[in-house]
This record gives sequence, structure tokens and C-alpha cells, in this order.
Amino acid sequence: MLNITRLWCGVTTPGDHIRYGDRAHQGSTSPQFGVHQRPVVVWNSTRRCNLHCVHCYIAALDKPEPGELDTRQGMQLLDQIAEYTTPMLLISGGEPMSRPDLYPLLRYASSKGLRPGLSTNGTLITRQVARELREAGLAYVGISIDGPEAINDKFRGARGAFAQALEGIRNSLAEGFRVSLRFTLTGYNYSSLGEIFDLVERERIPRFCIYHLAYAGRGARIMDRAHLTAEETRDALDLCLERTERLHQRGLDTEVLTVDNHTDAAYLLLQVMGKRPQLLPTAMPLLLRNGGNASGVGISAVGPKGDVHADQFSHHRSFGNVKDRSFGAIWEDTSDPIMAGLKAKPRPLKGRCASCPALRLCNGNLRVRAETATGDPWAPDPCCYMSDAELRRVGEALHD
Repeated sequence: MLNITRLWCGVTTPGDHIRYGDRAHQGSTSPQFGVHQRPVVVWNSTRRCNLHCVHCYIAALDKPEPGELDTRQGMQLLDQIAEYTTPMLLISGGEPMSRPDLYPLLRYASSKGLRPGLSTNGTLITRQVARELREAGLAYVGISIDGPEAINDKFRGARGAFAQALEGIRNSLAEGFRVSLRFTLTGYNYSSLGEIFDLVERERIPRFCIYHLAYAGRGARIMDRAHLTAEETRDALDLCLERTERLHQRGLDTEVLTVDNHTDAAYLLLQVMGKRPQLLPTAMPLLLRNGGNASGVGISAVGPKGDVHADQFSHHRSFGNVKDRSFGAIWEDTSDPIMAGLKAKPRPLKGRCASCPALRLCNGNLRVRAETATGDPWAPDPCCYMSDAELRRVGEALHD
């Protein structure tokens, strides 16, 4: 995640200790304090979902997938995650609200010292549900909206999905949750990004995450049609910078982040160099400490059946199952060459990525996107939108 609010406006925000290092050293800009000592865990707890989104990275179903972890197995997984001292647990799906045992799982996670978050489409969160989620120990709610009403409902395959998700956001805010609105940037909706910023500002939503499309699940089926040009992506990032500054100037406590295209780190640094050089002494060490893509290192995923994956988009490749070995044992096992390559410094990248002067900022970008587009997990990510000359300028700044 690239924290635009922190890097462009100089405002410290919640979660910076995960992105930039030990909480005890949040005020420091020294790169010596590392991150990713333990991974954030995304538990895709079910493939069942009440919507049918065109970009769904797990290709969700209208019913549970046979063999999904039951309540007892889910609690055993939570034991393993707690024992491995991971910094954050995000329960996702499918739609995690479709699990009838969600509340006991949340209570159990809380009893183990975990602070679970929920990634949901928000359509099932009534005020009473929001209250029960809070009482069960939920710490954080992320709700997806992918455009204004007509675009969102078409994108999500259900009339009324926008209104229900917005109601879920309002109900969650009313119960005191720090809500994140998630928006996936595609060719279908990138021109609506400004309208979603308007929504965030109007509803006083404290966190806004703009995701770049991952070519996984149903997202892989639409990659040719939904792919943004370099110019379109840059326009979207420029708008993010402009609107984040506007939120900051209006005194709103809104955290804006971009996710899953780590070229954003190099682009942001280039903009800081040209327009806000006074921020360079702070921004550069933070970007270097974050290190770009963390699949297989600082982000992990456990699938509905218990398989461990490099990230939440890589369900095509399992490194082991938590029913057979503990999560920690699987995560630290580098006998698989893909896991070994993800953890390597540098990674065994090919082509333009291998020789990129800004590699320390992006770490090769999103590997599943490169693999889906080319068949090679170490090929260049096709969504890098910066020119060779721009990357050289960033590389020169990193070595000054």
C-alpha cells in the first residue's frame, strides 16, 4: 500500500507502523528499522458471495465451496496465526458475512489477541449487524464501491448493491468503526474516480483505498478490456494527489492509499522531486523502508480450504495447507522455487524489471499480474506506466 496522505501531505496515519516499521520507531525516517518481519494475513474464509462482481479475484460462487474450513478448523487457523504473531488479520471472501459462524470466529480471534478486520461488499451490514460485529471484537471494516450507482451495480451484478453498500458504510461509521472504502480502478470506472472522492468527502469516510486491477479470477477475464493505458493511470494518480491535498486542506482526517501497482511509489517520488522537494528527506526513506510489493513476504493469504498463498490474488498456487502443517511452518519454507524467489533480494526478475533503476521502490510490482499476462511469474508487470527516462531519474535520486 502506498500512503499518499503520509507521503504527499506529511500526515502520520494509522497503520504506518505496518507499512514503515516498528511502532516504536514511527517517528523515525531511518531505513534501518525493517518491515515485513511477519506477514499481514488475508483469510479468504469462503468463496460464497451474494454478488457476482466482474473483477472478483477469487471468482466467488453463490454457495460455499466444498471443503472450506469449518468452525473448528477456522479456530485452529486463528491459533496458528496468533502463535506466528502476525501484525494484522483481514477476514475476506467471497463475502465473509455469508459465514454463519463469523461472530464466534471474530470473538475467538479477539480472545487470542488478534485485531481482525473485515473485507466485505457491505450489502449485509445493517445497524444491528454493525453493532454485533463491534461487540464480537471486529476492529476494522473495508467496504467496496466501484463507481457511482449505475456503474457500481453493473460492475457488481446486482441492482441496489450501491445503495446497500453505502448504507453498510453509514451503519459501520455509526458504530464507531474506522471504515475504508475500496475502489478498484479499471477502464470501466476510472473516469468516475473524482465522484468517489466526492462521496468519501461527503460521507466523512476516514480511509479510501484505490486498488489497481489484479489479473486473477474473473479479473483475468476482463484484463484486456479493463486495462488502463499509461496515460490514464497517470491521470488517475495525479487526481489522487490533488484530491488528497484537498482533503488535507479542508481539515478532514482521511487517509488515502493506492494498492497493487507499486509503480505508484516511483511515480510519487518523481512528483515529490519535482513539486515538493521539501518532503524528499522524509518520503524517500519511508518508501525505501516499505520496499514495494510484499507478496510472499509481508502479505499472505489463506484460502477457503486452508491453502496458503503468496497473496490474496494467487490462489492458483498453494505452498501447503494449514490442516497439514502450521501456517508459520508453511510460510517459512522456501523449498518451493516461487516462494524462494519472492523472498529473495533481489527477486529473479526478467526483462525491464530486472534492470529497473527504481526496483528498490517497487520490488517488481504484482507478480500474479505478470504471470497471467505472460505465463512467466518473473516477467515484467505489464502495468508499469513509467518511461525508462523517468525511472532513471528516480534511480539517480535513490543513489544521491
